[in-house]
Amino acid sequence: MSKLGKPITSASNNLFQHLYKDSSHALWLILALEGGPFMADKSISAKRSEILHARKSFIIKALLPLVVGVAIALIPHPSGLTPDAWYFFSLFSAVIAGLIVEPIPAAAIGFIGVSVAAVFMMVEPTPAKSVAWALGGFSNSTVWLIFAAFMFALGYEKTGLGRRLGLLLVKALGKNTLGLGYAIVFSELILAPFMPSNTARSGGTIYPIIRNIPGLYGSEPGETARKIGSYVMWTALAATCVTSSMFLTALAPNLLAIELIKKTVHLEFSWITWFVGFLPAGIILIVTLPALVYKIYPPEIKSSPEVPKWAGEELNKIGRMRYKEILMALLAFLALVLWIFAQDVVNPTTVALLVISLMIVSGIVNWDDILSYKTAWNVLAWFATLVALADGLAIVGFTAWLGKGAATLLAGVSPTSIMIFLVVVFFVTHYLFASLTAHTTAMLPVFLAAGAGVPGMNVSMLALLLAYSLGIMGIITPYATGPSPVYFGSGYIGRKDFWTLGLVFGVIFLAVFLVVNIPYLFLIHF
Repeated sequence: MSKLGKPITSASNNLFQHLYKDSSHALWLILALEGGPFMADKSISAKRSEILHARKSFIIKALLPLVVGVAIALIPHPSGLTPDAWYFFSLFSAVIAGLIVEPIPAAAIGFIGVSVAAVFMMVEPTPAKSVAWALGGFSNSTVWLIFAAFMFALGYEKTGLGRRLGLLLVKALGKNTLGLGYAIVFSELILAPFMPSNTARSGGTIYPIIRNIPGLYGSEPGETARKIGSYVMWTALAATCVTSSMFLTALAPNLLAIELIKKTVHLEFSWITWFVGFLPAGIILIVTLPALVYKIYPPEIKSSPEVPKWAGEELNKIGRMRYKEILMALLAFLALVLWIFAQDVVNPTTVALLVISLMIVSGIVNWDDILSYKTAWNVLAWFATLVALADGLAIVGFTAWLGKGAATLLAGVSPTSIMIFLVVVFFVTHYLFASLTAHTTAMLPVFLAAGAGVPGMNVSMLALLLAYSLGIMGIITPYATGPSPVYFGSGYIGRKDFWTLGLVFGVIFLAVFLVVNIPYLFLIHF
């Protein structure tokens, strides 16, 4: 309490810190008002230490990308590369380091990187061509498809359709714990094609529903977590990783990967090609996942009769299906049909833009909703700059040079063995990344170039296998993909369990994926 008898609010704290630029003065005044000078004298040292630690952390994170970029730039450029190409690679490396440590928002890092490259004309030799390259990502159809898919997710959220679908499945299948696992998986399966943010889909739609279930059986974080809560949470996370690989539009980095493949090895893949290519492994993993988790990480409670009752009560609160929910479902179905059957007639991005227009006209969303959806605009700016930067590597000749070098090193090894090796290494290196987008941008062009330089390599298959692995690699760590921190932070899965399960399921996912999909893709003459 302050001397005036009123608590000091966070707004007051911000005001004082603004008025007193020296943090120690601001903290002393706040603490003095809260508890008097005596309390301030005791607490100021700890508070100052906390601020100094935060500042030190920020400075280190801000300097690291600069150090990486300068260090690489100072190394003499390799034979076969121009100095400009090497300098651009050093800038690209600095951007990737920035995306990993994130001293500022990731989109801002990409924006700065593109701006620096354009100013110094590292990619194109004239000012006009340089700015055209820098802005090229913002006219990229794949980038706008990613943006549009986020708008689909907004429609699911605003109408409540996503929550209703999840509750309906829980009510229908949740009578026992295994059935509840299948309800979670099928909810993911229904939502995944239309929600490219697995964080929004799993962390923002599925998690709020299932978080209420463990408490019905006295399962809380800690000693009682294994009753049912741990099983439910791990099943949900594993499910979103599998569905993120199944559908092109289920994970934003999938779409980024498709664009990087196009820029690096000049190959294009449609929505249906992606879906058909992953289908065998996807079906096996989806069908067996709840039972697999049930066996490896079994719940103590095997039946859950209270869950359907709770889901029914929640559905009663929501009421009957409203007009906008029905319309949103029809528009999502329309988009899916056109993506599958009309790809030769209508561009997939055009389809998405059409559906967004119909969502606006019908009142599912309004223009203010679209303008205020910061996540979508942030992703648009972020991915547009990353696409431009990756394209720059190809323009300056870096990817071609890397491919030739890799071909020389890997000479004499069978192309299929090299393909498997590259996919496994690409998967395992995600332990080093806390962002699928950063991993995709940093590693995919490198691995593509390395594989494409190998004589006899099936580059189309390699490209798809690398891209498919982006979703399933999200299972391996508590920071591997967007929803991971949500489920780890729930408290139902301990740190040791999370890392152990991540390793076990990572091996299972990768093994099934490679053993099933490589022969399958060869069989269909991909």
